Amino acid sequence: MLWASLFTMPFGLSEPLFVPEYWHPPSLFNLAASTGFDIESLIFCFGIGGIASVAYNLITQQAPQPVSQAEKSRPLHKHHYTALAAPFVSFPILYLLPWNPIYPSIVAMFIGALANMLCRPDIKRKSWIGGLLFLLYYALFLAGLEWSAPGYIERVWNLASLSGISMASMPVEELLFAIGFGMYWSGVYEHFTWRK
Repeated sequence: MLWASLFTMPFGLSEPLFVPEYWHPPSLFNLAASTGFDIESLIFCFGIGGIASVAYNLITQQAPQPVSQAEKSRPLHKHHYTALAAPFVSFPILYLLPWNPIYPSIVAMFIGALANMLCRPDIKRKSWIGGLLFLLYYALFLAGLEWSAPGYIERVWNLASLSGISMASMPVEELLFAIGFGMYWSGVYEHFTWRK
């Protein structure tokens, strides 16, 4: 969990890509509004990476086991690093399209999840369940945020530039990002450490 959290934390530096096009969150020292960067995004990315990487194992009580040498030599594993890099390569290309920056993020996460599952069919179940578990966690987090500060989502998210589809006051884009992120990150540890 710590390993995944540390690896995910630097993605908080991508916040200027989303402020204010996707949202305009309050932040310490008003950093998000003045610079696009904020401390909270680093903390947020640290937290979600670790949780997404261990949710499946926590619920199923399964510890990752080493992959056999025979499994490592399968032809699918020639694409191991390509699969891991898929969302990072696809996002900048998708970002150039004329749409809100959350959409390339969502698509890139699903591309990464699909690439992971194609390269590592043994983690397909974990990817799907991990995505659903993270979606549930994330939705509860958003619901708690809205419950504790009614109208927060409406005030902070740039809803006018999104699809307008929401579920229980949560933009569908947030939920799609959550499931895509959970699907991708639930299998990243296994890729890097040759575990299943």
